[in-house]
Amino acid sequence: MAPITLSVASARYDHMRALFDGTVTFDGVDATLHSADLVSDIFDRMVREQAFDVAELGLTFYLRTLDLPDPPFVALPVFPARHFRHSAIWVSTASGIEKPQDLAGRTVGEFAVYGTDPGVWLKGILAEEHGVTPDRCRWVVGGVDAPMPPFDFVPFRHPSAVDVSAADGPLGPMLEAGEIDALISAHPPRCVLDGSPRVAPLFPDTARVEQDWYARTGILPIMHTVVARRELLDEHPGLARTLLDGFTASRDAAIAHYEFRRETQQIDVMVPWFGDLYERARALMPAEWWPYGVTGNRATLEAFLRHFHDQGLSDRLRGVEELFVPELLDT
Repeated sequence: MAPITLSVASARYDHMRALFDGTVTFDGVDATLHSADLVSDIFDRMVREQAFDVAELGLTFYLRTLDLPDPPFVALPVFPARHFRHSAIWVSTASGIEKPQDLAGRTVGEFAVYGTDPGVWLKGILAEEHGVTPDRCRWVVGGVDAPMPPFDFVPFRHPSAVDVSAADGPLGPMLEAGEIDALISAHPPRCVLDGSPRVAPLFPDTARVEQDWYARTGILPIMHTVVARRELLDEHPGLARTLLDGFTASRDAAIAHYEFRRETQQIDVMVPWFGDLYERARALMPAEWWPYGVTGNRATLEAFLRHFHDQGLSDRLRGVEELFVPELLDT
């Protein structure tokens, strides 16, 4: 039987490297791998054009497609991007904000759209742990270091009780100038990278805060999932599991690489003390610290779905089973 020809798009993460270099393949599939400098460009092309057969997609953007009259995608329980997000919020030092509760009544910038993946997680944390719900802030949405209109490949949705508007200019310079009080973004603004004294992290000892939060919740936040065109999986029974197996093998190859390099203290990485960092992170995390499949991610996904609904981004609270290919719900 001739192999199935597929286009697959993802950022070039370490755990995707084996698929990009051909060390790992999808059994019975002739896959062409695509990437982009900005992963949001993959999201845009997938949602707007269905440009790929299989693609990485931000979890919040995927959830928005499920509200379309004929949802075009279904997710595989593969999670290429995960990141603790207490480190994704900065404040103006002129604002007087010293603790999360001080955000109430303030103006907060958010990159790209109201309800990005880091934004959903951070708003959930601020609401549940610090009592600052989104309706207690004013929100402006735009680019970080260059002007940018909000993403338009998904509906610009927010609750009527929440004040949200498009920014007049780039959010990073607005933060440094004190024109906004805080900023949520997956990528630090230039003023942060340049060490401006006019900006500071909301959580100064971020690693400790994130480690404490992880110890209490067991959650390593999911940012993105992988989706496939529904009609493709309908046409090829068993393909979903084949894809999951391939993504899993690529992830395992990355883990094996780091484990093998423990013998030389990760000398192939150009970061001093990286080996020590890896050892300390490995000690804090469980053996299955980057799980694929539904079972090992249920609590994390339920938390995200709860935040997504509580923030008015969906009309109803979805169940985890609604997100994924039925044949992979047992994984």
